[in-house]
Amino acid sequence: MKRTRLILAAVIVAGALVYLILGGLRGAIVYYATPSEVLAQGQSAVGRATRLGGQVVPGSRRWDPVTLELRFVLTDGKATVPVVSHRAPPELFTEAGSATVEGTLGSDGVFVARSIIVKHSEEYAPPQAP
Repeated sequence: MKRTRLILAAVIVAGALVYLILGGLRGAIVYYATPSEVLAQGQSAVGRATRLGGQVVPGSRRWDPVTLELRFVLTDGKATVPVVSHRAPPELFTEAGSATVEGTLGSDGVFVARSIIVKHSEEYAPPQAP
């Protein structure tokens, strides 16, 4: 009887650990959704915290240093999503570069970003001396 309880307790603990590990990995398995994937979700994507990733469309970047409003468009080559952020752009943020934004899609179709993560080149070039 004591052995059965010990086995049962071990199974319960193992099950709880598997549940916690899989629950923690669920958000990490998919790093970001593409514009096509977010738009395919329709109204179910509105208001839900999401990571959106893609290429910044050249010519779409609009920065207002007075209001700290940054607007740009992300694309995956199939669909585009306009993005707005109320923070200064990261130093490495460039047009035609890759970016991942965290935030929510508004009912107007504009993605409101809380943070912007830019992908930079793997090649390092030290700053030029004056």
